[in-house]
Amino acid sequence: MLIHRQSLEKLSLRLSEYIPSQRLLKDEPMSRHTTFRIGGPADLVLLPASSDEIVRAMDDCAELGIPVFVMGNGSNLLVRDGGIRGLVIIIGEAMSRIKTTGAVMSVQAGAALTRLSREAQAHGLDGLAFASGIPGTVGGAVAMNAGAYGGQISDVLQRALVITDRTVRWFDASQLNLGYRSSLILSQGMTVVEAEFALKPGDPAQILSQMNDLAVRRREKQPLSLPSAGSTFKRPEGYFAGALIEGAGLKGCRVGGAEVSQLHAGFIVNRGGATARDVLSLIEHIRQTVYQKDGVLLEPELRILGED
Repeated sequence: MLIHRQSLEKLSLRLSEYIPSQRLLKDEPMSRHTTFRIGGPADLVLLPASSDEIVRAMDDCAELGIPVFVMGNGSNLLVRDGGIRGLVIIIGEAMSRIKTTGAVMSVQAGAALTRLSREAQAHGLDGLAFASGIPGTVGGAVAMNAGAYGGQISDVLQRALVITDRTVRWFDASQLNLGYRSSLILSQGMTVVEAEFALKPGDPAQILSQMNDLAVRRREKQPLSLPSAGSTFKRPEGYFAGALIEGAGLKGCRVGGAEVSQLHAGFIVNRGGATARDVLSLIEHIRQTVYQKDGVLLEPELRILGED
């Protein structure tokens, strides 16, 4: 998308009026903000400390005709090599407060799921052990209804505070149409800023044992030592993507620095120096090969954005 440099300069000046320089980055490589360690530069990156800052920045962008993209820690994201035009808002450490009241945990969107699950366990609260190894933030997890090993966010989410049409309001979980890697939040372009989870009292030792067991299973089956964006494809109905890819003989298949993991075929990993073009070429090769062999057209789970 073509954006006039003068508009970007105006936006930068406006943002600098209420955002300190250490939280406003220019021409920032997105490879620093994705777990794939891939991605060209974003024109501007904002690291917000409040929902008010996010709404105000969105208002400024709307007035100046500048696109805005909101993300967490980039664990399910592939940014193209040309980067992202406009403003990227990364909700992270500055918005990561966790508050526990009885069996309810109120969590800002930038908190890591791993940290949240550890704090729940420490408080003797059960229901988030499944999330202990998911490399994402609460905001992204709610938006995607993240899940693993038989658990998912919709099992424990009570309500979420979201920005919609540049206003902030609460939605009960039942209003969010939470499905398999889908939600009203994603379909309507909403932004999660906080979430409340209703958990159950449990034995901290038993919860920790469950978390440790899941960690062992992850280490045995997932390529945690190499950069990736998690599962590359959604699970097709009646199949498992990894099994289809392995059955097609694609384990270890490589394009440039991108490789189908030799540990789990459902993952594409960055073996070093991979570009987004490498990953996209490999994704397309996988899709065509699996479709020709099994008649199943795999759908990417990771989000792809930016310019070539």
